[in-house]
Amino acid sequence: MTYNELSSQIFLKQSYLCVGLDTDPLKLPRHLLTESDPVFAFNRAIIDATADFAVAYKPNIAFYEAQGPRGWESLQRTLDYIPSECFTIADAKRGDIGNTSSLYARTFFDPSAAGLDFDSVTVAPYMGHDSVTPFLQYDGKWVILLALTSNVGSADFQRQPVGEQELFEIVIEKAQTWASHEQLMFVVGATQADVVSRIREIAPDHFLLVPGVGAQGGSLAEVSRRGLTKAGGLLVNASRSILYASSADDFADRARAEAQALQVEMAQYLAEL
Repeated sequence: MTYNELSSQIFLKQSYLCVGLDTDPLKLPRHLLTESDPVFAFNRAIIDATADFAVAYKPNIAFYEAQGPRGWESLQRTLDYIPSECFTIADAKRGDIGNTSSLYARTFFDPSAAGLDFDSVTVAPYMGHDSVTPFLQYDGKWVILLALTSNVGSADFQRQPVGEQELFEIVIEKAQTWASHEQLMFVVGATQADVVSRIREIAPDHFLLVPGVGAQGGSLAEVSRRGLTKAGGLLVNASRSILYASSADDFADRARAEAQALQVEMAQYLAEL
């Protein structure tokens, strides 16, 4: 999916919602446990319930890897089920020496290899450019680079001062020499909304993937006010607040209501651009 196509979907749906498919088999509604693939059955229901309001879906790969071969089958079926107009993110947080990163890239971007064909993958930048560039060799695919994450431990390294900057700012600046805004996004946690304006000064055109709204307490209003661009420029992720809005038979209806509430609020902020 291209930059312009993603931007068009945002304004078509009046939404920049990304639904995180962090599906924990231990939290599934009991009535789904009799399904042959309970995880996929759950994901299918969530996608059906939220596709009107979401422009992206983000399976967290750890939730599937933890189930071994069955988990990979659930992931494959889920990816195949996501509507083609939705942007897909493999939240894998990969990044290793070049030849290893090449195989990680092949895993998520080359359907003739593992059978997966994601639009993007999250990548850790700590090992530098040669660990990231293998993911940039695929036309139409995106790297979403970890820049300033939403967890408490982000202060350990990402916010450490380096001269007059913080380390995350150097990461964002340096990464822009590797790829343009048409192939590179940055992860910026919603719990770090106070610095989104600074990030927009460094990366005015790049999309930001923003986790941390909902269960982690990030402010959609603050992130939107500081981070939206004329192209949209944001993918705001919500996972637990949507997936586990209910553990009963009405889980899909409740998930839909949560997604719609976010979309309605997002439409208001888009109208202010």
